[in-house]
Amino acid sequence: MAMGSGGGRGEVTSDINVTPMADVMLVLLIIFMVITPMLQKGVSVELAKTKNPIDMKEADRDDAVLVAITRDGKFYINQDRVNIDDLAAKVNDLLASKLDKTVFVKSDGRAKYGDVVQVVDNIRNAGVDKVGLLTERLDDQVRR
Repeated sequence: MAMGSGGGRGEVTSDINVTPMADVMLVLLIIFMVITPMLQKGVSVELAKTKNPIDMKEADRDDAVLVAITRDGKFYINQDRVNIDDLAAKVNDLLASKLDKTVFVKSDGRAKYGDVVQVVDNIRNAGVDKVGLLTERLDDQVRR
């Protein structure tokens, strides 16, 4: 029977092999990096910043209708790009079976004001009761 160096009894090493754990952690990190952008609802825009926004938790629901306006004048309902002329009909179709007829508008802070007005007008023409304008809280802490 072959023995290790030294010819004595075989010694048990109590060192933890962290290589498999590091491999698993790296795979999990990659999975989370790939999945996280997919979890965001709607199109990402840089929202306008306000001092006293009202918290609208209903906008985070899965069945919420979000209309996004990008800075280059493109319009989206949730993830789907839509023409401004078709906006009222598509919003009306999405809200046909709902009791709560609320649509949330998130506009890029640098989008044209006229585009936002046009979207709100089309949503109101679709028979929507409430329109929520989504913004971000402005951090007014002055650095000294």
